[in-house]
Amino acid sequence: MGGRWITALGGLALIGAAPAADRVTVVPVAIGGQSGRALPMHIEGRVERTADGDRRQWPGTYWEAAFQGAGVSLRVGEGDVILKVSVDGVPTATLVKPKPGNYAIDGLTSGRHVVRVDVASESQAGATVFGGLYATGMTRPLPAPTRAHRIELIGDSHTVGYGNTATTQDCTEAQVWATTDTAQGLPAVLARRFDADYQVNAISGRGVVRNYNGFAADTLPTAYPFVLFDKASRYAPAGWQPQLIVIALGTNDFSTPLHAGEPWATRDALHAAYQARYTAFVRQLRAQNPRAHILLWATDMASGEIADQAGRVAATLRAAGDRRVTFLPVPGLAFSGCHSHPSLADDQRIADRLATYVDAHPGLWAGR
Repeated sequence: MGGRWITALGGLALIGAAPAADRVTVVPVAIGGQSGRALPMHIEGRVERTADGDRRQWPGTYWEAAFQGAGVSLRVGEGDVILKVSVDGVPTATLVKPKPGNYAIDGLTSGRHVVRVDVASESQAGATVFGGLYATGMTRPLPAPTRAHRIELIGDSHTVGYGNTATTQDCTEAQVWATTDTAQGLPAVLARRFDADYQVNAISGRGVVRNYNGFAADTLPTAYPFVLFDKASRYAPAGWQPQLIVIALGTNDFSTPLHAGEPWATRDALHAAYQARYTAFVRQLRAQNPRAHILLWATDMASGEIADQAGRVAATLRAAGDRRVTFLPVPGLAFSGCHSHPSLADDQRIADRLATYVDAHPGLWAGR
C-alpha cells in the first residue's frame, strides 16, 4: 500500500491512498471539459433521477461501475457532501464539499477496473446531486457489479455513523458533519462481511414517535416512505427486496426526559405510543418484504429502557405469528464518538454482534 497524501485543488480537499501498482488521483477537469460516455452504474440508495444526475438525501448512497481501460471520470452536482472514491476496492480519494463539475480519475493502468463512489456524510439540510461515472478515451464499459445479498438498515444516528471518526466527544456542528462516515460505519462493515448490497434509511435525531429531546420534525416512520425528506415523491423501489432488514430505533424516543406540552403525560404513555407505532411500522415493512428477516437491535443506553421497549415490540410481533422478527441487545459500547455516539470501533462491535446472529441463521439469505 502506498502512502497517504493531502492535496488542495481549487478549494477541494483530496485525501487518498495509492494502490500498490498505480498512483491514482482524482482531479478537477477544466471547465468545459467533456465528461465522456456514461458508464452503466449499479446504484444503491434512494435517488431521484434528474437531468443533472441523481438527487439523493438518505445516507450511504453509492454508485459503482466496471470498465476496461484507463480513462474514467465522475461528475459532481450541487450540494455539500463528502464523497469517497475507491478503485478496485482500494480507497483512492475523499472529496470534501467538492465544487460542481467533472473530475478525472488519473493514474490507472489500462485494464479491467471497478470504481465506486460512496456518500460518507449526512445530508439532512438538503439533497445533493451526483452526476455519474463516464468512460473517456478508449475505455469501454463492462457490466456493473451486482451482489446476491441485500441488507436494509433503518435507524437514527447510530446507524448513520454520526461523528464516528471523531477523536473527541466534544464536537461542534461542523465537526459532527466532517467526522460522520457512513461508508466506514455499521452499514458498510456489516455489508462487507456478507458481500451484500445495502440501503441506509436513517436520520440522526429521529425516533419512532418522539425525536431527540422532543424537537419538532418528521419521525423516522413518517419520513421513511419518501425518496427525499421533502416528501414530494414516494419511494417505489424497482427490484429492491432485502433478505435482511436491520432496525435500531428508540434512542431518541427515550434518551431525554419528557417536557411539559409533549403529547405524553407520563413515561408509560410514551411507552405505549412507541410500542404501537413501532409495531405498526414493522408490519408495514413486512407487507412490503414478506420473506425478509427483520432484526431489531438496541444498546443498553437509558438504563436499559430502549432495549426493554424494542424487545417488547419484537415479542409482540412474534406472539402474533411473525417468526422472522428477532431482537438483539448490543451492550457494552464505548460511545467515544461525537456527543457520546458509537465510534468506528463500536460500529465494528455492533456489526460483529449482528453478524454472529446471521452466521447462525444462514437460511435467512433465502428470504429474497
